[in-house]
Amino acid sequence: MNFKISAMPVHYLVWMLIGAAFFSVEEVYSQQQAVQLFAHRGGAHEQDENTLQAFQNSYDQGIRGYETDVRMTKDGDLVLFHDGSLDRITGHQGSIEEMNASEIRKIKTKKGNPILFLDEFLEYLEDKPGVYLELEMKTSPEIYPRPVLEKYCDKLYQAAAARKPEGSTYLFTSFDKRPLRYLKATYPDADMLFITSRPLTDEVVQETLELGLQRVGCNISGTSRKMVDAAHEAGLQVSLWPGHSVEDFLLGIYLGSDYLCSDVPVEVLQFMQSKMPWVNIK
Repeated sequence: MNFKISAMPVHYLVWMLIGAAFFSVEEVYSQQQAVQLFAHRGGAHEQDENTLQAFQNSYDQGIRGYETDVRMTKDGDLVLFHDGSLDRITGHQGSIEEMNASEIRKIKTKKGNPILFLDEFLEYLEDKPGVYLELEMKTSPEIYPRPVLEKYCDKLYQAAAARKPEGSTYLFTSFDKRPLRYLKATYPDADMLFITSRPLTDEVVQETLELGLQRVGCNISGTSRKMVDAAHEAGLQVSLWPGHSVEDFLLGIYLGSDYLCSDVPVEVLQFMQSKMPWVNIK
């Protein structure tokens, strides 16, 4: 295996050496389980986050996994937007939930892209089978009381289920347990993931199992390989975040994660294909 070490940043070389210590030759070539790389907000540090341009650019460069955030306008349309305020991304005041869809359509991001509506995003993915997609439900109890929450969940599930292409995995995810419980009771076939800002612990595993879910997303900081193994033994699949760098991705591989979030997915994919092609990345 010949690497051009002189052309590689030192921190990449260090991680490759660490990786060589973690994985024996037998482990490298017998690896059966693929790691799903997915682009956080379409690749938040490489793209104009949560815009159609972001997802198109990431897809064109080989990314097949995505995460996005879903909010609902005052008049009931679903929009891809992370923040509770429009300010950071658009420079405008207010929030998605305070405005009607017609008002949102007039606003552009600071980089000149329109705010993306869920139906537009699902239409883009509709002819692209084999995609992994996490739809994060941004439903704080203060803004989404029970009647609004149920309307939101119904709209989101029905829209995604109607347009999911064959062979794709669409997950409904949240830090808020309320929409997870509602979807579980109302749409038993909904595939879901519980997110927490905590590292993976026995308590988190138990919470996920009590929700009746088989997937959990945890903070990579503080998560151990032993705990990931324990989660697997309990029947859970593990997603780790945040992923700000190639090093974060390599750490996630060592920890045994099934899914790895990244703000720099294209950089990660190109590095792995070039320097560590034995790792099976979806």
